[in-house]
Amino acid sequence: MNIIYDRQTDTLTIVFTEATVAESDEAAPGVILDFDAAGNLVALELLDASRRVTYPQQVTLQVTPTPTTP
Repeated sequence: MNIIYDRQTDTLTIVFTEATVAESDEAAPGVILDFDAAGNLVALELLDASRRVTYPQQVTLQVTPTPTTP
């Protein structure tokens, strides 16, 4: 997974997989979803990111721990 913020275009892109994009859909104004040929989500793109995200150039990753069994 890659998260890219482009300051010149003010676009924040989250790439989930390197699959080829077959179709894009604007889910909401300024929110673009990219899908592969099988309909799987490839990437999410936010236009005008600095107006939608507090700090688009700063990323925090949180991973939920896997529960352990006794």
